[in-house]
Amino acid sequence: MTESFLTQYIAPFVLALIMFGMGLSLTKNDFQQLWRAPLPILIGLFGQLLLLPILAYCVAVTFDLAPNLAIGIMILAACPGGTSSNIISQLAKANLALSVSLTAISSLICVLTTPLIIQFAIGQFGQQEAQSFSLLSTTLGLIFITLIPVLIGIIIRHYFVEKAIRWEPFFRHLATAFLVLMIVAITIQEKDTLASSFSAVFSSALVLNLLAIVLGIGLGTLFKFSPRDNITLGIEVGVQNSAMAILIAVTFLQRADFAVAPGVYGVTMYIGAFLLVLLAKKFRSSASTNA
Repeated sequence: MTESFLTQYIAPFVLALIMFGMGLSLTKNDFQQLWRAPLPILIGLFGQLLLLPILAYCVAVTFDLAPNLAIGIMILAACPGGTSSNIISQLAKANLALSVSLTAISSLICVLTTPLIIQFAIGQFGQQEAQSFSLLSTTLGLIFITLIPVLIGIIIRHYFVEKAIRWEPFFRHLATAFLVLMIVAITIQEKDTLASSFSAVFSSALVLNLLAIVLGIGLGTLFKFSPRDNITLGIEVGVQNSAMAILIAVTFLQRADFAVAPGVYGVTMYIGAFLLVLLAKKFRSSASTNA
């Protein structure tokens, strides 16, 4: 799989299409939100880009994960939220504007932060791979596969609004289908790794997901944000772009075994997220009853 046409050419192209689709969903208002209500966005970015990788590192050490799994879970934590977090925020009736703004801004910043976090992870858990990792090539790859497609999508959304709105659902469905395909491919390719360490990787992924959601909610509570904003931060910190993490592992690093943890997280992250959706609905029902 690591040297296949699929992972070297098709997968990056599909991810670029997905990021282009994300750009189609974004407007300048999503970025202007940073100036209108900066604190929730800044706190959300702090949770996503700094605290989540630290949390992932602690989980990897606590569970004593094998180097390939530890690096994989760090790659996952280094990636921004994807369109899935926006959909879940919509289902939870959270602050969708905050969710979309966080996704948009973190997707741009991750071009710089993700390679640095991956470099740290490889240095900590996989010293043998450290020499083969290129910070420059990974950064350039992310620029061409994520940043540029997003910017093109934003430009098209600005000048061709109706077409962008009509096209965007296709790319959202493509993102879901691509993630499922990659998870299936990783499962087949790395079935021996999964068989020998499924309990550890599933447990660590689920714990990371639940703790990340609690971390996001906790940050919002600490800064006395509204309940809607707290739920949004929980979703944004807890739901990451697993497809991007898998692509980085199999294409940039050419290590399918690094993609096992992101693949498992791509499934487990919905457990915590939908528990949060149910809790949000229950909270709203209780609030309306008391009112």
